Amino acid sequence: MKILVVEDEELLRENIIDYLKSEGNVCDIAANFDAADEKIALYDYDCILLDLTLPDGDGLKLLQLLKKQDRGEGVIIITARGSVDQRIEGLALGADDYLVKPFHLSELSARVMAVVRRRWFSGNDLVVFNELSIDIKSKIVKVNAELISLTKKEFDLLVYFMSNRSKVISKSALVTHIWGDHADMADSFDFVYTHMKNLRRKLVDAGCKDYFHSIYGVGYKFADL
Repeated sequence: MKILVVEDEELLRENIIDYLKSEGNVCDIAANFDAADEKIALYDYDCILLDLTLPDGDGLKLLQLLKKQDRGEGVIIITARGSVDQRIEGLALGADDYLVKPFHLSELSARVMAVVRRRWFSGNDLVVFNELSIDIKSKIVKVNAELISLTKKEFDLLVYFMSNRSKVISKSALVTHIWGDHADMADSFDFVYTHMKNLRRKLVDAGCKDYFHSIYGVGYKFADL
């Protein structure tokens, strides 16, 4: 999953990033309102962790911008213990959940996963598409009930396409979502082709129909055409 952490407390921000990355997530950082606004304008995320008290702006205004743009990201508010009114206003504006500081990082991770499941997979851990099934929580993929082995990036790619079925995904969007900001430094998309080729081969070899369709000059679409 790709997660944006909007938090101005450096130690807390780094602890969150380290924990979420250790669980295989791609994380971007925004320490203030302007940085968060810029990140959201450039990239799509599965979930945004939003501190309401930012040094250069109100996190609630950022939430209003997200909802006005009808963005699909889940939003979890991170807030101080005493700001009850802000939490209520944030939920009313469309936030999916909130956590009161201090919190356990394991609980944060669980809530992120729950928000993403609700947003993209109707709250289900098990996602089934014809002969293909994915257990999001356990990271298990099966074709016709037979287990297949995928690398972490291959699994992330498959989940991303499953959550965007029938949508054309550009190569640049695919790269930034799965590999994060560092992918901007890549000279070419050769590594994307390699991962896609390996993922498609593993699925087809296991008896899965090839649902990946190359869109010339743009990217890929995952659909049962």
